[in-house]
Amino acid sequence: MKEEEVILVDTNDKVLGTMPKMEAHEKAVLHRAFSVFILNKEGELLLQQRAWKKYHSPGLWTNSCCSHQRIGESTLEAGSRRLREEMGMETPLEELFSFIYKAPFDNGLTEHELDHVLLGFADSDPQINLEEVADFKWLSLVEIASDIQTQPEQYTAWFKIIFDRFQRYIESLKPSA
Repeated sequence: MKEEEVILVDTNDKVLGTMPKMEAHEKAVLHRAFSVFILNKEGELLLQQRAWKKYHSPGLWTNSCCSHQRIGESTLEAGSRRLREEMGMETPLEELFSFIYKAPFDNGLTEHELDHVLLGFADSDPQINLEEVADFKWLSLVEIASDIQTQPEQYTAWFKIIFDRFQRYIESLKPSA
């Protein structure tokens, strides 16, 4: 089976080519990615605990799902695909914003991504794929922010970076009192 490839991009998200995923992470090359956030009607965020056999960040808590777009696949199509594959869920997604981050890991790999942040809504629990996900939970944004402060080692590097931006974005949508 051929190794999955990532889409290499410049800082304006212009496609530069492709590279095997592991090579891109070894060389810290900027590539396209997405992160899906699912909220329920109570405003709780669906978190997933990454499977323990993942090659980086195993067992850590993170956003609802994330991955990389494939050539010829839109960001929304990619987000929907991974949401089905990892969480067994289907719901419409919308893109909120994108940004670039770089996060090195203890195993020598580095995520250097232009990350497209996607939002969807669901009120039913996921049917997790145990190959990808160890567990899930729903938490309020306040609870997550507090837990990241007290237990940052329990969360993925990218989630800690994205969550602050996501929380500010969601808060900006609320009407002022």
